[in-house]
Amino acid sequence: MRKHLFLLALALVCCCFWSVQAEVYTSIGQMTDLIYTEKELVQSLKEYIQAEESKLAAVKSWANKLDVLTRASTSDPEVYLAHPVNAYKLMKRLNTEWSELESLVLQDPSDGFISNMTVHRQYFPDEEDEKGAAKALMRLQDTYKLDSESFSKGKLPGMHHNAILTVDDCYDMGKTAYNEADYYHAVLWMQQALRQMDAGEEHVVSKADVLDYLSYSVYQMGDLPRAIELTRRLVAIDSSHQRAGGNLRYFEKLLSKQLKELNQEVQEPATEEPIQLGTYKRPKDYLPEREIYEGLCRGEGVKMTSERRSRLYCRYHDGNRNPRLLLQPMKEEDEWDSPHIVRYLNALSDSEIEKIKELAKPRLARATVRDPKTGVLTTANYRVSKSAWLEGEEDPVIERVNQRIEDITGLTTQTAELLQIANYGVGGQYEPHFDFSRKDEPDAFKTLGTGNRVATFLNYIHELYLNTGLQLIDISMFLNHLTIGVTAYSYHH
Repeated sequence: MRKHLFLLALALVCCCFWSVQAEVYTSIGQMTDLIYTEKELVQSLKEYIQAEESKLAAVKSWANKLDVLTRASTSDPEVYLAHPVNAYKLMKRLNTEWSELESLVLQDPSDGFISNMTVHRQYFPDEEDEKGAAKALMRLQDTYKLDSESFSKGKLPGMHHNAILTVDDCYDMGKTAYNEADYYHAVLWMQQALRQMDAGEEHVVSKADVLDYLSYSVYQMGDLPRAIELTRRLVAIDSSHQRAGGNLRYFEKLLSKQLKELNQEVQEPATEEPIQLGTYKRPKDYLPEREIYEGLCRGEGVKMTSERRSRLYCRYHDGNRNPRLLLQPMKEEDEWDSPHIVRYLNALSDSEIEKIKELAKPRLARATVRDPKTGVLTTANYRVSKSAWLEGEEDPVIERVNQRIEDITGLTTQTAELLQIANYGVGGQYEPHFDFSRKDEPDAFKTLGTGNRVATFLNYIHELYLNTGLQLIDISMFLNHLTIGVTAYSYHH
């Protein structure tokens, strides 16, 4: 009997408990809980509204900023892109920042914007483009010995309009280098990001991230005392950092070992001083002529003496009485005496230039080089440009240009390649090379059915207003950005 009463009591308790959970209104005690729940929901709603307003403000800010930017860039796109920082930031905006904006808008889908993004996305630069543009800035930095601080402020030789790099831009530059195991440039750009941070510039990236990359890159450059100092700064900012503590212990142990081997007492690393362009030496690479080649780009090397210059002349060139050049001879100017280098002025008219650009632009594709071992055309990271090839039959202008090349050189284009149009991008270059095939590559042009190359005729087409005081190297740097080189190669059988 007592057992049955216990089971009945237990059943009543269970029923009462279920009833309390199912009907909240029956309990003031439980209803008070809902008051706090509602308060939490209202706070969550406010945060949602604030997030939406912040999102809209961010989109408006973006639209206003880009409206001003695109008005400036579209007024004269080629002059705008002549500045390598503008070109890099264009790559970065379209590869990274527009995608971030897309993600922001997708939080509350906007069909019009997304459909527009979908249409244009196929034409956007990708990660490889952004990386390539960043590496191009570093290539210009090396070639012209530009320190990161001047570079970040847009103070480049020959540039009349500044385009700045923000803390986050510098960080991204350094991260690009770091991911390529290029610790030399990673140090320069992470240091610059840190310098601008310490100066109070606004940024998204954290100082801990910058110090993390910078300290390890400095270690890779072999500077243990500075790596220790930077890692200590990182630990002071974020004591729970995943790697900092372990790195610090490892660096200190390694430094102690090195000093012991040198019979020196362990000393506290000196306070960090800013890392400058010459603090570390750039590692050697595969190109033996690198330093000479870059020195020539800076206008260094052999100088023309006044005595030698006095033997340089200007003259009219009629192609050995060529009928087509008798009434309108070419203006020929000596540029150098040994080897003898001449320049022909106004070899192409403005209308011819525009027509060549019009024909070539839709056909431009990544430039290739011929593999000396296989003879196959392939892309190469030391030739940063796009090319197109034009036939004389395509347009009277091309036929006329080909004829003019024949008249000037006295060579025939019957055994020449097609007219090549080369367009160089930001930091574009073609490293030192031979146009002709050498003894170790006798079959380089076998597929063309001709002999070796004997001459290259090169036209420079550019649209920059250059000051007369600019040196040749400044012009060359500009040409890296806006030049279309019209090239004709001649062969013999």
